Amino acid sequence: MHVSEIDTPALVVDLDIFERNLHRVADYAREHALRLRPHSKTHKSVWIGKQQLDLGAAGLTVAKVSEAEVMVEAEPRELLLAFPIIGHAKLARLMEVARRTRVTVALDSVEAARQLSEAATATGVEVGVLAETDVGLGRVGVAPGEPLLELARAIEALPNLRLEGITFYPGHIKSLDVAGLRALGELSKLVGRILEDFRRAGIEVKIVSGGSTPALFHSHEIAGLNEIRPGTYVFNDINTVRSGGCQMEDCAASILATVVSTARPGQMIIDGGSKTFSSDRPTAGEVSFGHLVEAPGARFHKMNEEHGFVDLTEAGREFRIGERVHMIPNHICVAVNLHEKVYGVRGENVEHVWNVEARGKLQ
Repeated sequence: MHVSEIDTPALVVDLDIFERNLHRVADYAREHALRLRPHSKTHKSVWIGKQQLDLGAAGLTVAKVSEAEVMVEAEPRELLLAFPIIGHAKLARLMEVARRTRVTVALDSVEAARQLSEAATATGVEVGVLAETDVGLGRVGVAPGEPLLELARAIEALPNLRLEGITFYPGHIKSLDVAGLRALGELSKLVGRILEDFRRAGIEVKIVSGGSTPALFHSHEIAGLNEIRPGTYVFNDINTVRSGGCQMEDCAASILATVVSTARPGQMIIDGGSKTFSSDRPTAGEVSFGHLVEAPGARFHKMNEEHGFVDLTEAGREFRIGERVHMIPNHICVAVNLHEKVYGVRGENVEHVWNVEARGKLQ
């Protein structure tokens, strides 16, 4: 299949860049003795999950039970649910996954731990647990210090649970500028203090799980960190570029779209809007929803459901109706979730087409 045969709008992936991204992170993790348990929320693909495992990943990370039900088909040695699982229905399904592979859950409350323990005991399986602490994002996680130690002690006391360590997400570090690097240094000191608290309390911490794609290649600088869970790195996106976490040439995924209208001077309309792209805005700068590869000076500034508005006043060129363009989204994880399939391209040829099996898995 030639790329010209792809109907638009379509999610396309440059396989050369994609494979380079996979190998780069696998090599980095190996070089620095970091367990790599990549988050599948970005690609939502069993095919990609298998490639990550083949390159040495210790397991895979998911956010939802429904994602775990899909990604277990990649036959990971272990699955981490980096999300508190609450409620009988979800836990009953999770226990079925736990019959097939080793399962670990990140949680931040005794109530979540108790529900997980009851489900595991009833099923006759043992489930690993990572006690989650908040290191600055203010989303989930108990405070470091005594609240985290109390949570760990409670987990240890519950039947059929195995305390494996701690987890955190430094999502508040969104750039690698001077302030971001300073924040990384503070994070390293904080993790060091947390681990010292656990040593004094006599609680073993086997896994210290953290990291994010923007700060990915600084993970080895965080004291005691021995596991990373990056997700976006497989494709990368504009927000990762702006954070300093990658370069534009590291962006493997884009939306192939067709110009459908040039009726208004200085503007073109493409056949993709909010149902095709993520509506996430850039982390900084003027409003835009993606980067037009063929004209970096253009501004994708507005979307309706099916229409993308592109301002061409600074584009330096014109476009004709029927012309096809590539738009790199701001946030690729959300964009992938909007598409049923992905076209893997090498040069001008479509080499592989795969389904987004975990698309829409919200429960």
